[in-house]
Amino acid sequence: MRVLVHTDAAEAWRDALAERLPDAEILTSAAPADERRRADYLAAWKPSAELLDELTSLKGIVNLGAGVDALLGNPALPRGVPIVKLRDAGMAGPIADYARYGVLHFQRDFDRYRRQQARAEWRESPPVDKADWPVGVLGLGAIGARVAQSLADDGFPVHGWSRSPKTLPGVRCHHGDDGLRELLPEVKSLVLLLPDTPATRGIIDAEALAALPEGASLINPGRGSLIDEAALLAALGDGEAEGRLRGALLDAFPEEPLPASSPLWSHPRVLVTPHMAGPTPLGEALDQVAEALRAMDAGEDVETIDPDAGY
Repeated sequence: MRVLVHTDAAEAWRDALAERLPDAEILTSAAPADERRRADYLAAWKPSAELLDELTSLKGIVNLGAGVDALLGNPALPRGVPIVKLRDAGMAGPIADYARYGVLHFQRDFDRYRRQQARAEWRESPPVDKADWPVGVLGLGAIGARVAQSLADDGFPVHGWSRSPKTLPGVRCHHGDDGLRELLPEVKSLVLLLPDTPATRGIIDAEALAALPEGASLINPGRGSLIDEAALLAALGDGEAEGRLRGALLDAFPEEPLPASSPLWSHPRVLVTPHMAGPTPLGEALDQVAEALRAMDAGEDVETIDPDAGY
């Protein structure tokens, strides 16, 4: 089989895949166009429409990340070609750490102490026990389930939500629209790990934010499209005084890099990180990509995404 690799550090991916698939021909998108066009498979992160237009003989695509919104939104994406995405591939651990940090940031009042430091104010807040700090996790796929269970193992009461029914040890699971309405008023921190789909875009809107308890916090290591930014800013309020929403830790945004003009940069109760919550460890990702390519080429059953569902 002939595999075309398109991503940052494509040469490193090419060489490592060649070690795992010695009988395959692995090339990068820097190869001449006539060589690229003969590719059987594409392993890529955010390929251009021009590149996809060239590849008329694809038997499969491996998306080099968990998020497939950019790929599915590409107008040149060929119809009927199976798409495999990375599922966890070592990302769940770092994302669980990010969520844990976010929850602790608010549960232990580090957000308030940061603002007090700027005023040279020495004042201790009354502690809140983990058992009294329920956390909601929206999205219970491979990564969301790991995050929910990690937080439960840490001693937080955890509510999880998904579109369809799921069961996780130690997690109170909700599903569907009614389940979301049940979950939101129950949690002090809300972690977003949903995919970017037509059904999830803007799911955290003014109505959802109003359903959270006064003083709740929002943590988004997921997709930037999940949050209505205007509604978020309204819920946060202006300046130092806390609004209905106490604060937010945000790692993903509809436009990245986040524009310098965004009011999120300077808001005193927003912590911005540059989409770093879930780096992809090369070794684990390569193993998963190589196995997916081998299985597809052998005609074996492979778990693919549903383009209509968006994940």
